[in-house]
Formats: sequence, structure tokens, C-alpha cells
Amino acid sequence: MRLTAVILSASLAVFGSFAPVVAAAPAAKPLILGHRGASGHMPEHTRASYETAIRMGADFIEPDLVPTRDGFLIARHENDITETTDVAIKFPERVAIKMIDGKRIKGWFTEDFTLAEIKTLRAKERLNFRNHANDGTQEILTLQEVIDIARKGTKETGRTIGIYPETKHPTYFRSIGLPLEETLVKILKENGYDDPKAPCFIQSFEYQNLQDLRQMISTPLVFLFEDKHLRPYDFVVKGDPRTYGDLTRPEELAKIARFANGIGPYKRLIVPQNKDKTLAAPTTLVDDAHKAGLVVHPYTFRNEPVFLAPDYKNDPTQEYLQFFKLGVDGLFSDFADSAVKARELYMKGK
Repeated sequence: MRLTAVILSASLAVFGSFAPVVAAAPAAKPLILGHRGASGHMPEHTRASYETAIRMGADFIEPDLVPTRDGFLIARHENDITETTDVAIKFPERVAIKMIDGKRIKGWFTEDFTLAEIKTLRAKERLNFRNHANDGTQEILTLQEVIDIARKGTKETGRTIGIYPETKHPTYFRSIGLPLEETLVKILKENGYDDPKAPCFIQSFEYQNLQDLRQMISTPLVFLFEDKHLRPYDFVVKGDPRTYGDLTRPEELAKIARFANGIGPYKRLIVPQNKDKTLAAPTTLVDDAHKAGLVVHPYTFRNEPVFLAPDYKNDPTQEYLQFFKLGVDGLFSDFADSAVKARELYMKGK
């Protein structure tokens, strides 16, 4: 099946031109984006996690991408794999200290291991309050293996399952001779994703990374936003003083729309919290992004009370419904099953 032949939802209907010429209408049916798969149920970025997300109804599965020493792209949230694998047990002598995006980190790093060595590792749950029953059962996946899982899911479910890769620390990896862009583009092109209507988004927290990718591939791009006080690391390196908060201004969103198709904001940029963790009034970010022609896919939605504002009274459905009503075009969730059920309620009420 040729993946580029399928239009996934109204979210993708805005693609086709990379110039910000028309406002983006809110999606008729928001996308459910399986954050690292179904990471609320299974160890993140594993086959079990991705397959569970697909069974639960996710429209996309997300592989964060970091390289191995021999240049393969693998699905890990960070290149420091101390907390998500058994690497410290199997390779205790390979611990290292590195500066990653200006932070001193001690751990075990993917760029110090070959793919063959990575394949000897097994994944484990990162958060101690989540299910650890599947620790030690899942291997580390390559990007190609994640694509194959999405294709298998498409065949088995009759729904097009998209992929949503993120380039992690692109400035750092280019500085050590392991650039992400060329390998990522090669794999995506080989798999039929070089199309503005492909069921694929490439996301990044770095501005220049997406500008470079726009020159290399026509796949939809999404610029990620962290907390408003932080800066993209490529801005830090260049001395650009703009913060993510600065980039939410309409004039900056218009600039982003020159090379990207959407934004992936930290959800508190849409619905802020007060100092006591209660919710403040929503910002205009969703509407402003739509006016610039950008779709909006906020992150990350999680069911556990520790992640929920008190206003939701420990009911994650209320958080999903609030964001759907604010017009987001999709959202990243660790719990695809909860997100899908909330979307069903939202669609019934429209």
C-alpha cells in the first residue's frame, strides 16, 4: 500500500503548499498521537508500546530518534539510555560524562554503542509508579522497524497508521559527526513519505533543524515548543535571545509557517497554570497558529493524578475535552485508549 495516497484527517488538508497563505481550520476529528506508543501501559518506544497504541486507536505512533555509533537511528527519548534500558548492568564500564545541550550528564549514551550492541539491551519502564511487568522483554527498535510496525498496523486495522518522528538534539549530534537529517530523510524517502500529504510529521525543538529539513524533504514539519522561558538550543548556540514564549507571538508564528506546517506546544502554553497549579485562562495560541496556517498538536497528556491540574478532579477526560473544545488538531497522549474515548465524547457533542 502506498502510504502517500491517503489523507488522514482534516489536519492534513492544510498541507500542499509550504507558504502560509490561508488560515488552518480546526480539524473535524482531532488526531490521537501515541506518545512513544502507549507509554502509559508499556515501556516507551517498544514494539509492545507501539502495537498497543495502534490497537487502542491511535492515528500516529511517535518515535523519538537518536543515533548509534555506526549511524543507525533508533527509537529512544534520549541518547542517555540509563533510565530506559538495562545498559548499566550489561555495559557497566561504558558509563560516561557528556555535555548535552549545555547540560552535564552522567550516563550511558547511544552514540557510544553500535546497533549490534544496542540490540543486546532490553527496555524498562522509566517511571517507578507505572507498570513494570514488561521490563526486560522488549528490544530497542530502529526507525525502520517502527515504520514496519505502522505499516503492519495499517494492514491489520484498515486504518492508516502514521508515524511522527522527532529529531533529538540535532545540534549536538551534528557537532560530533552524527547528523540526524540525512539518514532520516533517506529512510523516509525509501518508505514513500516524501510527500506533503504523507501520513508522517517530522518534529523538532530546534528551529534550524526544521529549516534544513524543509530543503531536503516535503514531509510535513512541526516545530515543538518547550516552556515559555526556555530557548531552542540552536538559538543558544547562535546567541539568538528569543525564547519559546517569544515565538508564540503572531508575527513569529508567521515566520515558522514559512517552513513548517504545524506547532507542537507544551500544553501549558495553551492552558497555563497558576502558582497553585490551578488553571488560568486559555491563551490565544491555538487561534493564532491557525490564522498563520499551522496545525496545533500539544503535548503531553497523561492520566495519573500527579500530571493533572486540580481543576480536572483526577478525571483526565476533562482535560482532553477542554483541549478539543479549544480547537487543537490533535494531541500527544501516553494513554491512547483514554484519548480515543474522550475524542468519541467530544465528537458526539459537536
